[in-house]
Amino acid sequence: MSANEDQEMELEALRSIYEGDESFRELSPVSFQYRIGENGDPKAFLIEISWTETYPQTPPIISMNAFFNNTISSAVKQSILAKLQEAVEVNLGTAMTYTLFEYAKDNKEQFMENHHPINSATSISNIISVETPNTAPSSKKKDKKEQLSKAQKRKLADKTDHKGELPRGWNWVDVVKLSKTGSKDDE
Repeated sequence: MSANEDQEMELEALRSIYEGDESFRELSPVSFQYRIGENGDPKAFLIEISWTETYPQTPPIISMNAFFNNTISSAVKQSILAKLQEAVEVNLGTAMTYTLFEYAKDNKEQFMENHHPINSATSISNIISVETPNTAPSSKKKDKKEQLSKAQKRKLADKTDHKGELPRGWNWVDVVKLSKTGSKDDE
């Protein structure tokens, strides 16, 4: 079998296995994400696996660079990736995406035993406060865009054509009216 046929078969299998699983996400036909752990779990992490053109004969690209993993230290990420890489070497030549996701789920506690959440919110707020002192104070409220009532919207729609443009000559001055009013002033 060619690499493409293997990939197509594995893609079908992944779709049927993970159908309805909120933790699984297909980013493209060759790239997948899986959240290990429940939503809100401080030890949860996200693994992204992308297939190369010659996968499964060559190893897939495994990444933990998702924003979801910002609270995990780089040392813990490297440790998880190293353990997953060992599993890749054992399974090289076979369809392994499901195997890798399940291996990560089974070993989640072991992977995250040295995990101490990094409080990224404070570091982000420090960066923001350092970068923003030159801006105007935020005490001024932004003007809200005026909301139109249904009647106002309808009236506006009646004035415009199907493209939303006003008809030709909408702002032309009525020459007859002007000439009449002008003649009264002359008298």
